[in-house]
Amino acid sequence: MSKVIEHIAVIGAGSWGTALAMVLADNGHQVRLWTRNDNQKQEINQQHTNEKYLPNIDLPHSIVAYTSLKDAIKEIQTVIIAVPTKAIRSIIQDIAEFQENPLTFVHVSKGIEPDTLMRISEMIEEEAPERILNEVVVLSGPSHAEEVSLRHPTTVTVSSKNMEVAEKVQDLFMNQHFRVYTNPDLIGVEIGGALKNIIALAAGISDGLGFGDNAKAALITRGVAEISRLGTKMGANPLTFSGLTGIGDLIVTCTSVHSRNWRAGNMLGKGQKLEEVLENMGMVVEGVRTTKAAYQLSKKYNCTMPITEVLYNVLFNGVDARTGVERLMARLKTNEMEELVDIFHEQMEQQ
Repeated sequence: MSKVIEHIAVIGAGSWGTALAMVLADNGHQVRLWTRNDNQKQEINQQHTNEKYLPNIDLPHSIVAYTSLKDAIKEIQTVIIAVPTKAIRSIIQDIAEFQENPLTFVHVSKGIEPDTLMRISEMIEEEAPERILNEVVVLSGPSHAEEVSLRHPTTVTVSSKNMEVAEKVQDLFMNQHFRVYTNPDLIGVEIGGALKNIIALAAGISDGLGFGDNAKAALITRGVAEISRLGTKMGANPLTFSGLTGIGDLIVTCTSVHSRNWRAGNMLGKGQKLEEVLENMGMVVEGVRTTKAAYQLSKKYNCTMPITEVLYNVLFNGVDARTGVERLMARLKTNEMEELVDIFHEQMEQQ
């Protein structure tokens, strides 16, 4: 059966939004890519490049850039939200000012809002008036924009409260290079995608301190347990964290130089201050904001999250990175299997 061709809007012309626009264009869709920057719009439409975010990549000519949000989503049914977590609310509010018809919002960002402790799908649902909200779908998984733009094999997951809509989004993106699975565990997919950035920051710090592969393997492994512990308390299925948006996303984000969270952590481990790191990055480091939210969630759910707690103290309380890692390694001894059993019991209580 042939695929249905759509006009699709991608809101956010950073590296990830542009790479996903390329996937959609490769599948024959007409893609409108929204940016705030007029120079970037002109470059995309005239040179068919986005050098700041995806250097040396030629964009399909079917990707057309807009600076008018209203024009970008005119007569559109599916909107891909590819902006940082802190911009989600304002974008939905802007859309709500002129949009009358229902939209399917596909968010591809990975974060949790501090203080409200809302996942991104919850933020969208809170801001979008009922008249414009068809459904919210999350797309997440181990996926660097740089490799997606080169059409290297990549596998991701989509999830929604409405799995029929999730399957439609799966069809929009699926091709020979970009494989898409579905997962009904919306909470788990969002939590796994968000919290892996915390572990990636910690892995970068460890590498910056020169601690090597053994320490990083420990951080990744214990990171899975930490994410599973909190996610299960929040209602997620712990099996989700053994999949693409758990272990898969952790591996790629903790081990690759493409990962901005790993790079930021690496700079911290080498002695740079947080403000200096964020200024040098030039792009949003979601893990910093998410660390604050995860720390707050750990208190709310009375959940032990030692890596998150140490990273929170390094980022926000002035604790030296090396001192923080030493504190982490000096924690009271525990039994690894006991923690796994605790996670299992949490899951049983949710059922």
